[in-house]
Amino acid sequence: MSPAWILDPRNALLVALAIVAVIYIVLVVRAAIRENKAGQAAAPTPGGLATGFITNFFDTLGIGSFATTTAIFRAKLSPSQQRMWMMGLGAGTVILAITLAVLFPARRLQILGGVVVLGAILVLALVSGTRVDDRRIPGTLNVGHTLPTIAQAFIFTTLVPVDPKTLVLLIIAAVLGAWVGAGIVSRWSKRRIQYGMSIALFAAATLLVMTLLNRNPSGGTLLELTGTKLVIGFAGNLVLGALMTLGIGLYAPCMIMIYMLGMNPTAAFPIMMGSCAFLMPVATARFIRERGFDLRAALGLMLGGIPAVLIAALIVKSLPLTAVRWLVLVVVLYTAAGLFRAARRQEDTAPASVPPGQPAAGTAVP
Repeated sequence: MSPAWILDPRNALLVALAIVAVIYIVLVVRAAIRENKAGQAAAPTPGGLATGFITNFFDTLGIGSFATTTAIFRAKLSPSQQRMWMMGLGAGTVILAITLAVLFPARRLQILGGVVVLGAILVLALVSGTRVDDRRIPGTLNVGHTLPTIAQAFIFTTLVPVDPKTLVLLIIAAVLGAWVGAGIVSRWSKRRIQYGMSIALFAAATLLVMTLLNRNPSGGTLLELTGTKLVIGFAGNLVLGALMTLGIGLYAPCMIMIYMLGMNPTAAFPIMMGSCAFLMPVATARFIRERGFDLRAALGLMLGGIPAVLIAALIVKSLPLTAVRWLVLVVVLYTAAGLFRAARRQEDTAPASVPPGQPAAGTAVP
C-alpha cells in the first residue's frame, strides 16, 4: 500500500471503514460472550437467518431494511395465521414468478428460481423468525444490520465521484447524530419507543409513496456542497443519524435531502451508504453498553445479511421492484398501526416517582 494510495481521500475513507468494521466485530463478540454467560441464547434460529437474508437482499437493491425487519420482528402469528400466510405468499410467489418470466423471457429460468427461493426464505422468516420485544427493536436493528451495511458501503462507494470534504462532513454529522440518538433511545420506556417507531414507520411509508408516485426531487449536477448548503446538509444528516437509531432508515430521506440541495443523484449513494456504515457501529456501541438489543436476533440479521448483500450487489444487481415496494408499503403501514395501537394499550414501564416515606404502589405496608 503506497503513500499515494492512502492519501487519496476515498481510499483513506475505506481504510477507516475497515478499522470501524474490526472494532464493531470485537464489540459484538464481547457482547455475545457476556450475554451467553448471563444465560441469553446466542445462536440464531433458521428463521432469524432468513430474516437477515431477505431484508438485506432487498436493502441492497434499494428497498430498505429497517421497516421490513420491524414488521417481521412483530409478526406474532398463530398456527392458523401461519398457514394462511404460507398459502398467500406461496400463491403470490407463483404469480410474481410467472409475470416476471413473461416480461423478461431472456432471464426466465433465473427469475423463476430466484423468486421461488426468495419466497421460501420470506415464509421461513415470517413463520419461524425471532420475535423481539418492541423496546429492543431499535437496538437490534442497528446492531444486526451494521456489518451488511458496511459490506454495501465497500461495494458501492468506490466508483461514485463526490467531493471528499462534503462526503466526510456529512458522514461525521450522521455519526454524531447516531451517538446522541442511541443514548436517548436506549433509555426510553417501551411505550415511548412504540410511539416513536410508529411515527418513524409512517414517515418511511410517506417517503415510499413519494418514490412510487415519482414525486421525489430530481436533483441537480453538483458534486460538492459549500456555504449555506453545506451547513444545511450537515444539520440534516445530524438529524437523520439520530432518527436512524429509532428505526427510520437513512437512505430515502438522505437521498431526498441530497436532491433538494441540488446535488447529482449518484452522489447520494456514497453519502448515504457511508453515513450508515459509520454511524451504525457508533449507535451499536451505545446499544450494546445499555444492553438494549436482542443478541440472537441481531446475530441472525448479521450472519444472514452478509451473503445476501454479496448476492444482490454482485450477481443480481437489479430487479423490477415496483410490486415489491407496494407490498412493503402495505406491510409498513400495518406494522406502524400495530405499534401505535400497542403503545396506546401499553402502560409506561418507567416507575412513577414516589414521595419520600411513601410505599410504592403494589407493595405491602407493614
